[in-house]
Amino acid sequence: MAAAEYLGIDVGGTGVKMGIVHADTGQINNFQSYDTATWRESHHFLERLADAIALQLYQHKNVKKVGIGLPGILTKDRRTLIEITAIPEIDGSPMIDMLEKRFPEHAFFMENDANAAALGEFYFSPEKTNMPEDFIFITLGTGVGGAAVIDRKIFLGGDGNAMEPGHVPSRDGKVLERNVGKKELLQMATAMRAAYTGKTSLPADGTISTTALVVGAEEGDELALAIWHEVGTMLGDMLVSLIRILDIKNIFIGGGLSASYDFILPSMEKQLNYWLTPAYLEKLTIKKALLGNDAGLLGAASLCF
Repeated sequence: MAAAEYLGIDVGGTGVKMGIVHADTGQINNFQSYDTATWRESHHFLERLADAIALQLYQHKNVKKVGIGLPGILTKDRRTLIEITAIPEIDGSPMIDMLEKRFPEHAFFMENDANAAALGEFYFSPEKTNMPEDFIFITLGTGVGGAAVIDRKIFLGGDGNAMEPGHVPSRDGKVLERNVGKKELLQMATAMRAAYTGKTSLPADGTISTTALVVGAEEGDELALAIWHEVGTMLGDMLVSLIRILDIKNIFIGGGLSASYDFILPSMEKQLNYWLTPAYLEKLTIKKALLGNDAGLLGAASLCF
C-alpha cells in the first residue's frame, strides 16, 4: 500500500506556498507559490486560496487531507481566524467551515505557521532521530514567530495562542518584530548606513536587501556585521525570557531570515551568557533549523497525521 500523501499549505505575508507531501519521506511534489499581495489586492483572498486548493485536489485525487499554516492567532478549536497580522482583511473568517463547505469530501486542519514549522522540523528534519522532546522554535521572516514543543506536543497555552515572541515588548516602544521583522530590519539597516562613515559594500540609496546584508557579513563588512549584531542582541534578550519561563534549553532558529544565523549567533550568545546562570548554560543548545523554507509547508502537511 502506497504511503499517504497530504496537501500542505504555508500562508505567509509575502507568499503562499503549497505542495503534495509524501508522509514517509517528506518529499514535496507539485510545489506552487503564489504572491500574497496579488491575492489581497483581489479582495477575495480566501476564494483565491480555495481555488488554488481546488486545482491541487483535482490533480491529486488520492489526497483527502489538507493542512494549513497561517501567520497569526486562531480560535482554540483551530477552525476560525482571529488575528492574521499580515492579512488583516481575513480576520474573523470561519476558514475551516468555508473550506469544508466547498470540499465536503476532504478534511482540513489549521495551525499557527510557527507551530507548523516546529512540527515540520520535528517530523521531517534530516536529524529527526536526534530531535529533543522539548524545544523552542523561532522563525525569522516577515515577522518573528515562535513555538514550543513540550513532551513531543505543541504547547498551545491557555487560549490556544501561546508563544508569540514577535509581539513581546522590545526597544524603542515597539514589539520585537517591529524591530527585527524583515521590513523593519531593512529600515534599521538603511538608517545605520546613513550614519556610517566607514567603508562598506552596502548601498546608500535605500536599496539594501537582506541578501546584501548576509553577503556583506560573509565578506567581513563591518556595517553588515554591526546590523546583524543589533538583531542578535534583541533576539537574545527575548530568548532569555522564554528559556527562564519555559525551562527549555534546546533552541532552533528557522525561517527565511535564518540565513543570517552565523552572524546573529555571537550577540545572541552574549545576551544568554550575561543573563542565564550556569545551570541553564551547561545544557543550552542553539541550532539552525535544517528544513529552511520548507519547514512550514511540511509542518502544515504533518497536521494531517
